[in-house]
Order: sequence, then structure tokens, then C-alpha cells
Amino acid sequence: MVVRLPWSGDLGMHGAVLERLRADLLHPGNPLVDEDTPSPYYSPWTVALALAGSVTGWSTFTVLRLAALTGLALLVTGVGGFVRTFTAKRAAVALAWLCVLLLYGVRLFAWSGMPGLTSLSLTLAYPSTFDLGLSFHLWALLRRAVADGWRAAAFLWLGLLLAMVLLCHQFTGAVAVLGVTAVLLGARPWPSREVWLRVGAAGLVVLTVPLVWPYYSFFSLLGADGLDDIHRPLYAHVVGRFCLVALGVVALGLRWRRDRRDPLALFFALGLAGYAIGGLSGHQAWGRVLPAVLLPAQIALAIETAEAAAGRVRRALTTVTAAALLVGAWTQAGVLSYVLRADAIPPGLREAPTVGLWPHFAWAAAKVPKRATVMTDDYYALRTLPAYGPYTVAPAYPDLFLPDEKRRRDATRRYFAPATPRAERLGILKEYGVRWVLRKDGGPGLPQGDPALRTAARGPGGFTLLEVVG
Repeated sequence: MVVRLPWSGDLGMHGAVLERLRADLLHPGNPLVDEDTPSPYYSPWTVALALAGSVTGWSTFTVLRLAALTGLALLVTGVGGFVRTFTAKRAAVALAWLCVLLLYGVRLFAWSGMPGLTSLSLTLAYPSTFDLGLSFHLWALLRRAVADGWRAAAFLWLGLLLAMVLLCHQFTGAVAVLGVTAVLLGARPWPSREVWLRVGAAGLVVLTVPLVWPYYSFFSLLGADGLDDIHRPLYAHVVGRFCLVALGVVALGLRWRRDRRDPLALFFALGLAGYAIGGLSGHQAWGRVLPAVLLPAQIALAIETAEAAAGRVRRALTTVTAAALLVGAWTQAGVLSYVLRADAIPPGLREAPTVGLWPHFAWAAAKVPKRATVMTDDYYALRTLPAYGPYTVAPAYPDLFLPDEKRRRDATRRYFAPATPRAERLGILKEYGVRWVLRKDGGPGLPQGDPALRTAARGPGGFTLLEVVG
């Protein structure tokens, strides 16, 4: 997956962020449209990646592969480190990884920040993967710091780490905060006064670093609107997508019976409360805390299975866990199509369902100069073209910091509306400095024979790239 980088979802956005930072590290502007606005995508991680690309001369997609490899390494080692703070059983780490990858449901599910096999295959290069790996390391280090009474300086470093997590991917940052809360509330013995003072000092670091981050105002995101609609799918088909996680909930119940302050049980309870409140209140963006529901259950099942005493109970638990993992593997077997030729996939798996990959627009980007503006209303083109350097008139995603977002979307809609007069279309192109138009053949907009346009390239799917010449 690191080598192939299957394209679906937000990969184009993350490529665009690197393109803007590499063009102007200090004032990159909006990643999608030609405006000088801040963006929450400009994080310590993306700045570091852009610097790596500038120093090495690697292409943006090579840098994204570096991001994918780093995120994968952090996630693998982070899960292992966190699990080892609960048990010395070596099998628990391997089981935890299998559960995190496969223990979901019988219906495919992919979303940024969710580390299931299908989801991770498509989001490996995203900041959310890097951030989740950091979060696991943070939770593991914090458990050790509280248990061993680390010095104040160590807690300050942990505070800085949490601040970085919050800045790099805000939704994963919320999951990290819930995990930190569960670790602190579930610590045994109860932390001393000195430890709580060190935790308080670390908390000041967590609050201060986002305040001074120069690329965007972190705390402005707390009141952001417009994100609920795109997160409604997080509350759909819950049983089909996550039914296998019920085994992990049973494991959490066993742990809670033994210890009413078990950190994994507390983590699950906090995550479930946030997820439920989001659904009941209509704030579906809160559904992004879903990893705080899934991960504790998956890890609890791995630990309970590995630690089960020999005998009938262990055989039964191992059998049930293995069966659930096999069901999860079968459900997500379609990911083989992302990296194998069709004839290399075993016949029984060739029809396995999968999340479809997106079309590429490299053929169009090869003609369009970087930082030039393209007019298009195609769903996929809006989300992929900026990864190669061009801008679009309307942003592909909601943008809290773009004041004329609605106006830009309206201008794009009017340009492609069949009844819009030619003069109005030309005025829209002039207003936004558009020099290129990407549309499907025969679609609305200025016709291909219009003297203001020249055909520059034709691509798959009936697309035509037109240059504005008049």
C-alpha cells in the first residue's frame, strides 16, 4: 500500500497541502483555492514533510509515500508499546494488531483515522494515521510516567507530544485526549499530588503550543460549523459495520468487573458517550471519536484472549476470536485488488466487495501550470487536481477560514448551469482568474467551439481540458 498509494478520499488534499508548503513555506495560502487564508492542514507534520521534500527534491507523491511508511511504523510500534503496558504476553501484541485491522463487521467501512484494513489501505499517507500512531505512543508513555513517577521534565515533553497530536489532526487529537483522560483516571495506584501537579504543568503546554502555532488558529476550530453533514455516514449501518466489535465489548465487561477503573473500559465509556451525544444532538462531527469506542474493545479482546488460563475457557475464547478475525478478513479481502493484478487474486476473492478507487487527472495536470486556477464541478477532479499544483475555483471541502466559500461554490454552479448567459460565464472566469476549464464532453458551460476556449487535452471518461484564450 505504501508503494501503490491507492487513490480514494482525501489523498488529493494532502498532496495539495505539500504543494503549497513547498512553494512558499511561510505563507502557503489556502491549499485548494487561490486565496491567502490559513488552513488547519498546515501542521507540524505537513511542514516537516514539505521540508523533507524540498531538501531531497522528491516529488510530492514520493513524500506522501514517506508519510505512509512513517505512519505505518508509528502505528505498529505504538500499538505494541501500549499493549505491553497491560500484559507481558507476547501473543497479545500480535492479536491486538489483528483485532485493530480486522475486528469490525460484515460491511466495509473506510474513514480517515479508522485503522481497519480497508480504511488504513486508503489513508496510510494521511496525517490521521501518523497522529494515531503518535497517540498510541503517548498513551503508553503516560502509563509508564504515572506508574514510575517520572520527573516534571518528562511530563512537559508528554504535554508537547499531545499538543503536536492536536495540531496534526484535530479529530484524532480528540481521541488522544479521551485516551489520556482514561489513562489518568484508571492509574493504579491513584497518582500522588506531585504527579497531578506535573500533569497540570503538561496541560499548560498542551494549551500554549496551539496558541502560538503560526499557520492557523487552533481554538477557532472549536466552534466550526458545516462539518456535520459530511459526517452523517459515521452513524449509518452501525450494526453491519461494527458487529464483530461486540466480542471486544464483552472482554471490556470482564475487565470492568475485575477493576472498576480499568483504563480500557474507561476509554471505551468516554468514547461511547461522545459518539452517542454527537448522534443524539445532531452534531455528527462528534462521530470522529469513533476510534475511542473501537480501539479499547479490540485491544481488550486481544489481551483477554492472550491471558486466558489454559482449559475450556481459553479454547472457547480463542476459537471465537479466531472465527471473528476470519470473518473480518473475508469481509475486507477486496483490498488485495489495490495491490495485485486481477489475474493474481485467488479466484474465490476476485468478486470480494471493496471501496472503489478514484480516477486520476495527471493527464490534465500535465498541461496546467502549478498555481493556475481551473474551473470544474466534477466531484473527483475537485479533490484530485490540487494535488498536482493547480487551484480550483470552489474548494472541495468545507473551509472555516475561507470567507467567500459559499460565493465560490455558487459561481461554479452558475458557470455550469445550462441557462447561464455567455457574458456571465465569461465574467465568472475573469473574476477568479480562470485560465483552464475541465468538463465532460457535451456538458454545460461555454461550448468547446466558443472563441474564448481552446481544446488543450482529452482524457478518459469523456473529459476535456480547455484553455481560456480570450
